[in-house]
Amino acid sequence: MNVLRWWSGLLVAFALLLLLRITLPLPFNNEIVIFAIYVIGCNFLLGRVGFISFGQPAYLAVGAYGTAFYLYYFGTNPFVGILVGVIAGIVVAAIVGPLFVRLRSDYFALVNLALAVIIFFMMQKMLATYTFGDNGLELLTKMDSTPIIDITRPEGFYVLAFVSAFGVWALYKYLDDSVFGACCLAAKVNEDKLRFLGYSNFGVRLMAFIVANTTTAFAGTLYAIHQGLVSPEMSSPARVADPVVVTILGGVGTLYGPLVGSVAFVGMKDLISKYIGHWELVVGVLLIFVMLAGERGIWGSLEPLLRRWVLRQREAEKPAVADAGVKAR
Repeated sequence: MNVLRWWSGLLVAFALLLLLRITLPLPFNNEIVIFAIYVIGCNFLLGRVGFISFGQPAYLAVGAYGTAFYLYYFGTNPFVGILVGVIAGIVVAAIVGPLFVRLRSDYFALVNLALAVIIFFMMQKMLATYTFGDNGLELLTKMDSTPIIDITRPEGFYVLAFVSAFGVWALYKYLDDSVFGACCLAAKVNEDKLRFLGYSNFGVRLMAFIVANTTTAFAGTLYAIHQGLVSPEMSSPARVADPVVVTILGGVGTLYGPLVGSVAFVGMKDLISKYIGHWELVVGVLLIFVMLAGERGIWGSLEPLLRRWVLRQREAEKPAVADAGVKAR
């Protein structure tokens, strides 16, 4: 029963995501799933560890360019390309992590922002011989079709992205319920108590940093496969606030906030931009409204209402079950 209850929320959430697939265009659904994976790492850092990161585009670009370099220069298997991009994300996070996690919130945000700017100019200028600068690396003709599910086609790619997202959410739900998740929250709330219990604040923060940014790099590999083009624009300084905005919009620290926030953000970008050139203005106004309404984001505000409704339903079912038992006797 406990196992079924543990999986029930995930199954309902992704069933609703499948419903979007039926009602909305495939490219829109692909973008939502990838963007949600991109945001959940930022959500974990901010909600669990208390680190606000404006450097997520850097780790996104590391994963994307890791995949792109492999496919453009070395091989043609997209699955191997994804693996290379994830490994690149782990390596970069493991290198910069021990330096970054020693910093507090403001300085942490700034050094990550600086990293995003560095990656952007490296890919645009310094490594332009290999990245082709703003023109980017085109991968559409560099990938071989994959057996069973051809992820080089939009339909097959959606299956990969959907299954991957389900696995990512299961991982983060497990982390939230684990001792490690509790230690991350303790590192945010009370470092002294965590140290008293025998855990290392530095070790907990570093592991959280690597897990979150490897997830972001994984989203970058999916972007590379989906778009068939990787350019420095994905790590542009103009885009550094996007994952933070969506995290706040969906609900900081909530498991399903990145999904809800991504649907709202991508939906507004695709729909409103057809009529308004500066669609970010609408996102900003909505963000201000959400913050003033409760500071818990869209899902953070809806979740307590849904829980109350579920509890009322259960309470209503108990008398009926009891009456049935009495009649049976």
